[in-house]
Amino acid sequence: MCVRKRDAFIFSYIPPPSPSPSPSVLLIHRNNLTTSYGADNVSSFRATSMLLQRTLFLLIGITISALLFHAVPTSSPGTAELPFPPRRAAYEMETSGDTGNFRIPRNVIPHRHYHTNIGGKVPLGVMNKRKGLRIVVTGGAGFVGSHLVDRLIARGDSVIVVDNFFTGRKENLAHHFGNPRLELIRHDVVQPILLEVDQIYHLACPASPVHYKFNPTNVVGTLNMLGLAKRVGARFLLTSTSEVYGDPLQHPQAETYWGNVNPIGVRSCYDEGKRTAETLTMDYHRGLGIEVRIARIFNTYGPRMCLDDGRVVSNFVAQALRKEPLTVYGDGKQTRSFQYVSDLVEGLIRLMEGEHVGPFNLGNPGEFTMLELAQVVQEVIDPNAKIEFRPNTADDPHMRKPDISKAKELLGWEPTISLRQGLPLMISDFRQRIFGELRDVSAASSSQ
Repeated sequence: MCVRKRDAFIFSYIPPPSPSPSPSVLLIHRNNLTTSYGADNVSSFRATSMLLQRTLFLLIGITISALLFHAVPTSSPGTAELPFPPRRAAYEMETSGDTGNFRIPRNVIPHRHYHTNIGGKVPLGVMNKRKGLRIVVTGGAGFVGSHLVDRLIARGDSVIVVDNFFTGRKENLAHHFGNPRLELIRHDVVQPILLEVDQIYHLACPASPVHYKFNPTNVVGTLNMLGLAKRVGARFLLTSTSEVYGDPLQHPQAETYWGNVNPIGVRSCYDEGKRTAETLTMDYHRGLGIEVRIARIFNTYGPRMCLDDGRVVSNFVAQALRKEPLTVYGDGKQTRSFQYVSDLVEGLIRLMEGEHVGPFNLGNPGEFTMLELAQVVQEVIDPNAKIEFRPNTADDPHMRKPDISKAKELLGWEPTISLRQGLPLMISDFRQRIFGELRDVSAASSSQ
């Protein structure tokens, strides 16, 4: 019998065939077995022999199959070799020009053979592209979110925007329509969503008093996004707020200050909702090892703000452009700090890409009273605009100013655009939208 060399270890020796015994010899042998052991024992012996023989053949077949499986290469696309590190290192990959050279971060074991059909998922952002990440931005059609999307797409990332359009507008992203690296999904984050992403910027929550009083923030959205981060191993950034400090007794406010919040006030749905979101975020970080970042955002202004969202800068600008009195609540001595939106976006990206959890104050430490802000808007838009005082609203904080020492030291971040520099850019956007709406109304009236 011919035996291949590779199978020699299975059939190490095969004796030559012996001459077949004659029928008389077989009959004598059978009679001897029956006499020595009995008929029942002989049947049992034969059954055991058959079982052992079948087991041996099965083991031989498995061995041959295994040898063939490893010897013959597969062309399945599911086992293609992907020269990338695992998901948790994806956000730290670096590229050099167009060569696609990656640096594996320290303390990470590179998986050279990373099969898509074995043991977990490879992030789509890594599989489909070499340069950018796959990032979800909740509330990405809103004021801050749309500016963040601009920056992420400009640097080569693929962005999934999830927005229910309660305050967001498709027009804020219209200049990206047709770009294959933008995906827009109409969805409320209080309902779970299944995505494969590398980073999550969670901005979905109304930030103005007019909106959040009628649509209180829901921690379920934060829970759902944290659950998504846990499932896919993504890094999660929570955009919290300076409102967690309430009506502060410490000025300026550092991240170590716990705040002074009225838990049953008319604004508390937003304040306490964000405080709860921070608690959940840290619990997922400490208990489940989720990579998280927390930003506490102070008053922000810029293009694409809602015209009538109730925030003081947009109120004053819209009123001045419409030739209406600027409404100052109370005596106008309450103080706020105002940062331009591009400064905030830079801070968010640095926080996400950095190695520090936070929380970090992101705001401009330049402090203005409400009356001073109204006077600045007067100077820039209409020196003849009137200022009208009205009774103050409930639970309105008296002072608000960020201490950004921590962000300066650990993120290398600080705002660069002053109020007088950024306000004209916002006014230009508001003027186009307000007078564009007026032209549309006039055209509709004349056509009737």
